[in-house]
Amino acid sequence: MTLGFRGVVTGLASVALVGSLAATAHATPSEGITAVILSRTTIGDTDYILREITIAPGGSTGWHYHDGTLYALVRQGQISHYRSDCAVDQTGGPGSAFVERAGAGNVHLERNLGTEPQILDVLYVLPAGSPLSEDAPNPGCPFS
Repeated sequence: MTLGFRGVVTGLASVALVGSLAATAHATPSEGITAVILSRTTIGDTDYILREITIAPGGSTGWHYHDGTLYALVRQGQISHYRSDCAVDQTGGPGSAFVERAGAGNVHLERNLGTEPQILDVLYVLPAGSPLSEDAPNPGCPFS
């Protein structure tokens, strides 16, 4: 039995749709986030991106990781940064700095538990062409 071109395309589209639905079902979306890229340059095989991120009170980045290292400075608000074991690994207010390590083994989440917007200045150091972040499922924490 031959499927023909239309059958092959329909089958591939169905597989792609099912695969994208499965990935989306497990991701934890961000909430209350706005961001602006302030600067972007590529040197060799590395992208350097400076981004201002604002997290509204009650907002969250959703669980994610990065393909490169991030360096963040808290400009306003209080940070509550969580590791995949549900423990807080970073806290602090304006002037506090923290690093987010690269790789799927470094899944994390940032929440704004305060009453004012949280503003972060973040330098992304990523392999050229990488996304800013990779979505990850909730690792089993009672919050997202």
